[in-house]
Amino acid sequence: MAWELSGTYFEHCPCGMVCPCTTSGLTLPATVERCTVVLAFHIDAGTIDGVDVAGRTAVVVADAPRLMSEGGWKVGLYVDDGATDEQFAGLGAVFSGQRGGLWAAVAGLVGEMLGAERVPITYADEGRTHRVRVGDAIDMEIEDWVLPNADEVATLTGMTFPAPVLTMARSTRSHVDAFGVRMDSPGTNGHSAPFAWAA
Repeated sequence: MAWELSGTYFEHCPCGMVCPCTTSGLTLPATVERCTVVLAFHIDAGTIDGVDVAGRTAVVVADAPRLMSEGGWKVGLYVDDGATDEQFAGLGAVFSGQRGGLWAAVAGLVGEMLGAERVPITYADEGRTHRVRVGDAIDMEIEDWVLPNADEVATLTGMTFPAPVLTMARSTRSHVDAFGVRMDSPGTNGHSAPFAWAA
């Protein structure tokens, strides 16, 4: 059976604005020695093999070489503790790339899975501000960037992952100690966008 998911997402990494990994399709190196990134996805609507996963939140934590296209990523997954066993298994299969689609392309770059856990997650998407708290492991917030004398947030177009148009943003709060991946990088890069995938 097929799957489809849609909702909102945001991410944060320690690169300066704007992340060269994202904007180059992983062909340029990060501005730091290791690329540590957290991507938080809140699912507004979706099914996996007929199982409704609306309302669930998944958070991907990755540690990768400076040039992410080299592969060897270390990746962990959190799913909110409201998920049933079926929802947890389905989301794990999608975000690990086992079910094809967008995440299958990423899966080829992963060298080690650090684990998958159900934990309390609080996700908020409030206008230009996006925040997530994952147990005691992650507490981060980003704010979409508005250029001086402008009314709308700045965006990047022509992107492929995880959505074709991403806002530019910067972190206003940054604490990550998850699956051995650590990051404290307030004031650095962030992106947010609605997403819609299917396979």
